[in-house]
Order: sequence, then structure tokens, then C-alpha cells
Amino acid sequence: MSNSTRKVITALCLFILAGIMAGCFKQKNSISPQTMADAIHTVLEADRTAYTQLIVNRLSVEGNIIKASEHWKDDKALLLPAQMFRAGAEIAGKQNNFSYSLLSLWPINKKNAPKTDAEKKGLEEVVKTSNNFYVEETLGKKRFYTAVYPDKAVAEACIKCHNNHEDSPKKDFKMDDVMGAIVIRIPLDS
Repeated sequence: MSNSTRKVITALCLFILAGIMAGCFKQKNSISPQTMADAIHTVLEADRTAYTQLIVNRLSVEGNIIKASEHWKDDKALLLPAQMFRAGAEIAGKQNNFSYSLLSLWPINKKNAPKTDAEKKGLEEVVKTSNNFYVEETLGKKRFYTAVYPDKAVAEACIKCHNNHEDSPKKDFKMDDVMGAIVIRIPLDS
């Protein structure tokens, strides 16, 4: 099975999971937003870790077979793990069931900086404690359940990229350091 086929299957599974769980909110004995967010996070973290360790780290760091590059199209290279995550988030975002993003207090790409008070507070909390952070927030006129999960350095590729990148505001990451957070936002209003 090709890597692109795996990505499509993973995306479809996320969409199906989101659809099923979104429907559960309308039932009397529904699944809580935290349970839904935690389930989504489990899948996202597993896919992100697998791509980082089994594809990027193995092929670009250990095997030196193909590089991973932020200019992956021009360089005919692998997407960086953060870019792969963003690509999935953009596809999932078109479904309107929930959204997710990868944010950091030290983003290389400024688009990955916290934008809301909940994101900033959540990032500060997960960096300090490595514990998940949950809050309800209102954006515009819509209420959301926002869950923030620590995103840790899981491979040498993470550390090398962030510590050596010219735009990185932090250059002393070590394995298992919290480098940022996965933020999942679930709408609470119908």
C-alpha cells in the first residue's frame, strides 16, 4: 500500500469517527466533548508519531535516502511532520465537524503561533506540566470545546529540524521535550 493511500485511508477514518461522534451529541446519553477530543487526539498523535518515526526519521535521518524539506514540492522531498499534520487538518476542516492544529510558543512558521487566549493559556500549561488542558471558549458567536495536548519530540528529526532552523526561536530541544501542542476544537452549538 502506498504512503498516499495510507494517508487517504487515515483521513477517511478520521472523517467517519468525527461523523459518528458528532451524531452522538444529539442523543440523550451522548459522548462528552472531552471523550471525543481524547479519541481524536489518540488517532492524530499515533499518525503523527508513525509518520515522524517510520517515514521522516528513517528515510531522512537514519537512511539518508530522501530529505524532508519545508520546500518539499520544489525539492522533491518529504513533507515535514508539521506540514503533513497541517495538510490533514486542512482536509478535515472542510468537513466542519471539528478542527485541529499544531501550535507552539516557539513556532518556526508564524502561522503556528497561538491566536486565542485559550490556545496561549493551553500551550503554557502543557509546556509547564505536560498535562492535557481543556476549556470552553467562544469565538465569534460560536461556542467550542477546546482541548490542548502536549506535542513532544519523538524522533531525532524533530530535534535536528527545530534546533538547526534559522527561523527557530528555540534551539535547545531534547528528546521528549514538549515542543508545542495539538489543539482540537469541537463545536458545542448545533
